[in-house]
Amino acid sequence: MASLGQQGGEDSDDGMDEFMDKFKTHKYKNAFNESTWEEEFDKIPMFMKNAPEDFDPTTHPDLACIQSIIHDDDRTPEDKAQSFKAEGNEYFKEKNYKRAIVSYSEGLKINCNDPELHVVLYTNRAAAHFHLGNMRSALNDAVSAKKLKPTHLKALVRGAQCCMQLRNYGDALQWCDEGLSVDPTDKKLLELRRNADIQKREAERDARKAKLKEKKERGQTAALLAAIKERGVKLATVQKPARRASDSEDEEGDEGQVTAGMVELDLDRLMSKEATGHRVFLDENGALQWPVLFLYPEHRQTDFISAFCETSNFLDHLAVMFGEELPPWDTYRKYLPQNLQMFFEEAESEQFHQVSMTTPLLKVLQHSRYMVKDGTPCFIVMVTGSPFSKQFLSGKKVYWLK
Repeated sequence: MASLGQQGGEDSDDGMDEFMDKFKTHKYKNAFNESTWEEEFDKIPMFMKNAPEDFDPTTHPDLACIQSIIHDDDRTPEDKAQSFKAEGNEYFKEKNYKRAIVSYSEGLKINCNDPELHVVLYTNRAAAHFHLGNMRSALNDAVSAKKLKPTHLKALVRGAQCCMQLRNYGDALQWCDEGLSVDPTDKKLLELRRNADIQKREAERDARKAKLKEKKERGQTAALLAAIKERGVKLATVQKPARRASDSEDEEGDEGQVTAGMVELDLDRLMSKEATGHRVFLDENGALQWPVLFLYPEHRQTDFISAFCETSNFLDHLAVMFGEELPPWDTYRKYLPQNLQMFFEEAESEQFHQVSMTTPLLKVLQHSRYMVKDGTPCFIVMVTGSPFSKQFLSGKKVYWLK
């Protein structure tokens, strides 16, 4: 055991000797000069005997930091706030705006008796917030600075800039006018005021246009709902509108059903997924154009017509869809207009109603058992007498609608 310990010690000594030999042959690059080491040593903030005559915290931040640690209790609140301002300014120059905000905030927390210094701290912090995109915070700081000194031009400019970014053009004009009363020739404020005036006029114009458009759309919606109600078409929605205390009993529809006069709350909710972007509308001739969905359950296919005029019959459309060029899924070429039969299903039962191909759409929509679901009339199309048709209708009640 002793021999092992001795061997380990010898290895260690050998390694140290090698290290020291190498150390002697390589000169330390950052060493002090032998002839001027005292002067160089005295330039290190930690070992300075006296502060430089031209000492400025902004040019000697390390020395300022050490002094603040040693003499912090002896410094006045104003001096401490000044140090935080200087620190914040350094961070600001480096574009480290978050750190700058922290420094300015610490300076404000000291609550010294120098209102001018507070104005600068608020204004500088507003600038840091502005560069970070914190427009509300920047505006709040500009407001605080202006309260302390209403004629502080930088605060007035910053307030105007924040209002422009927040699109409060009227407020921006007010900030500009206050600033121009201090300096009528300030270029930034003159440019800001010109832009604020232009943007304010454009915003007011856009607001007027939007209001007119909304009024026009409300009128069109009212006319559309009146047309639906006049025709006696029933609409179904998933949600029943809340009843107000002033509503009478005869104004309520059945649960899950909404009559035409009660759909005023939102026509957009009457659009089905298949009819995205399309809904019923009144054309220039006063006729209702409906989005209509055809289902082909045998092949799990669908067809969608975005504008089916209420006066048109089904044969007109089916003759086009199954004319000379039949769909690729009709492998056996069975879906010819003369071979087809069409049905609609009642919303809350399994009862089917067969519809004649020559019946106008409006007549079907006015049927006492028909209800338009999700704003899109829907019909089932199958081949007459086909095995699939017989199986599909097996056990179901079917009524004939001429």
